[in-house]
Amino acid sequence: MTTLFVRHEVSDYAAWRKIYDGFSPVQKVNGVTAQAVYRANDNPNDITVTHEFATLEAAQAFSKLDELKTAMRTGGVLGAPTVWFANKA
Repeated sequence: MTTLFVRHEVSDYAAWRKIYDGFSPVQKVNGVTAQAVYRANDNPNDITVTHEFATLEAAQAFSKLDELKTAMRTGGVLGAPTVWFANKA
């Protein structure tokens, strides 16, 4: 199992969350088996999202989806996200 981590700041959490929740069908079709959203204690617009996949290849393919990039822009993501992949040890 591979986990995709994405950290970014958003302009408005509530607006971003609506877009994120609406993106769920695309996540499922593209191999997301579980997901979670975390907000920083000192900045509620500093978001870290995790998505779990069966393989690294599936996680990498998801991270490159044009639909994902569009949803992030529409959701008010500020700047370039920090993205990394990890496997449970």
